[in-house]
Amino acid sequence: MLRVAVVGSGPSGCYTAQSLVQRDPGVHVDVLDRLPCPYGLVRYGVAPDHEKIKSLQGSLASVLEHERVRFLGGVRVGGPGGLPVERLRELYHAVVYCVGAAGDRRLGIPGEELPGSWPATDFVAWYSAHPDAIDAGFLHGVRSAVVIGVGNVAVDVARMLVRGAAELNPTDIPQAALDTLAESGLAEVHVVGRRGPAQARFTTKELRELGDLPDTEVTVRAHELALDPSDPGTLPGVSRRNLEVLRGWAEPAPEPAARRIALRFFLRPVELLAGEGGRVGAVRFERTAPDGQGGVTGTGRYEEVPAQLVLRSVGYRGVPLDGLPFDPVSGTVPHEGGRIVRGGAPAPGEYVAGWIKRGPTGVIGTNRPCAKETAASLLADAPALLARVVPADPVPALRAAGFDPVPWSGWLAIRRAEAALGARLGRSVVKLADWDALRTAARSA
Repeated sequence: MLRVAVVGSGPSGCYTAQSLVQRDPGVHVDVLDRLPCPYGLVRYGVAPDHEKIKSLQGSLASVLEHERVRFLGGVRVGGPGGLPVERLRELYHAVVYCVGAAGDRRLGIPGEELPGSWPATDFVAWYSAHPDAIDAGFLHGVRSAVVIGVGNVAVDVARMLVRGAAELNPTDIPQAALDTLAESGLAEVHVVGRRGPAQARFTTKELRELGDLPDTEVTVRAHELALDPSDPGTLPGVSRRNLEVLRGWAEPAPEPAARRIALRFFLRPVELLAGEGGRVGAVRFERTAPDGQGGVTGTGRYEEVPAQLVLRSVGYRGVPLDGLPFDPVSGTVPHEGGRIVRGGAPAPGEYVAGWIKRGPTGVIGTNRPCAKETAASLLADAPALLARVVPADPVPALRAAGFDPVPWSGWLAIRRAEAALGARLGRSVVKLADWDALRTAARSA
């Protein structure tokens, strides 16, 4: 019997476990997660109003319910208070790290540390009820917000900023976040990219959703669209469809609405300016222009956009895990075909999959072939890996190390508690948003 630990229960971790047990009937997999809840960014990164994407949890659950797969939540690996990777390696024939890319990229401009300036990931964690999230008063006194970046996360947070209570009440958004968003006086959101619309990273489906928001107008400046030199006939299908949607918003005179989302292009942030009380009050942008080589160059002309909230959404970044090699340039763990490389050679029994392997690229489905490659490498190594002696069951050793793993039944108890909370609030399922509530619910199993 080959015992494998998969660290991380998001899509990459679940797909890795699935690929292993499908390919080899002798493999048993423990999927470890520091949270008592599975699914990673599918639970804590997908916007509450995206029920179709969140429904992916059902297929991931079928992996974690497999007879040769076991979920062990509440087990931190590496870092302060975590199980050292060296100790974890002693408990299993092989370990696959699927820990994602938990960091965010910075702008590197003056004023980025001002109150009111946040990574979009912090805002997403707050409205997704991540137990590490803090209620930072994101929307206190905010009339105008700037979201820097033109990918799907930027579109998500812009949409959530203007959503009303009636639209969010049926979702699983935590009650405190729902109340805050419902009471917000925010009237304007600027979504800003330094390059042109043809280079934007959002998908057309996400983009179109902005136009369906009640009592919200979406505006695009026609002259910014005209700056883009791209020939629509040579563009990928997504970019071509995006341009069609954007042109539609640039043409008609908008109807009066309570809120506005302005999509802006060819603006590069150069400084966040302080406003009342020392909080961010505006963003200073330099206008850019196409450089003829797919990039942009500065024009020396500037524009200031008022904002009491600035969310940067310019990409995720992998972070080092104590005990594993790390490439700070790519933000990934060095590997060959998923095999972790130490000192120039593959390290026996150590593997990676997902964003920490390839960087934060692709969509959820991209994790499938990535996981399959790693699983194939691991299974090819299986004869040598089985030569090591490991415990018949690692759970007693985990408990001896100070962890109390949350089993699948504990996760199901959390879901029951969230359904009960929703019923008390007159809503559907409502997420538990703090560690104590999650642990208490898990223990009730």
